Amino acid sequence: MELKVLNKEGKETGKAVTLPESVFGIQPNDHAIYLDVKLYLANQRQGTHKAKERSEVAGSTRKIKKQKGTGGARAGALRSPVFVGGGRVFGPRPRNYSFKLNKKLRTLARYSALSYKAQENNIIVVEDFTFDTPKTKDYVAFKKNLNIAEGQRSLLVLPDVDKNIYLASRNLQKTEIISARDINTYGVLKAKTLVIFESALKQFETSND
Repeated sequence: MELKVLNKEGKETGKAVTLPESVFGIQPNDHAIYLDVKLYLANQRQGTHKAKERSEVAGSTRKIKKQKGTGGARAGALRSPVFVGGGRVFGPRPRNYSFKLNKKLRTLARYSALSYKAQENNIIVVEDFTFDTPKTKDYVAFKKNLNIAEGQRSLLVLPDVDKNIYLASRNLQKTEIISARDINTYGVLKAKTLVIFESALKQFETSND
């Protein structure tokens, strides 16, 4: 698939690039995408949830009433889960939600997401640039030049971290910046439009998880 290279004003530069078929032209694997997105979201969970159970609640262990003769059910300590203020039965405990996926599977998922974007014609390749100063209005103008709507989510892929571009975009909603080596399946699928720096294309085939 061949795309014309645009500059930051949204005009054609006269150059064109061919997206590598091994990355942007494969048959997408939906199950691989599902597993990789599931892993990404699982890794975002802190897993610090905790509820006190019977042995952890503060309170006396004294038997609150005699065993027989009260006309009601027998009862032990106040910390029993059947009483208000008692411990919780099988409450949540801290845990790690992450799980393991093979590197080849994660690569397949990432390439599948990129192939979907190519099939939908939602990829724009731009000539490398930077901002002299980190001004949000400059990045807003850049998105407008590329015909990206204000409420449309976009992902800009850079060959490396660019401080000025990052600072210029961080106050904008639905706008994300990422380096090619850190690109992930979830981020690609979440964005409506994928904007890639020309020099970043070379890093897709060599990037690893």
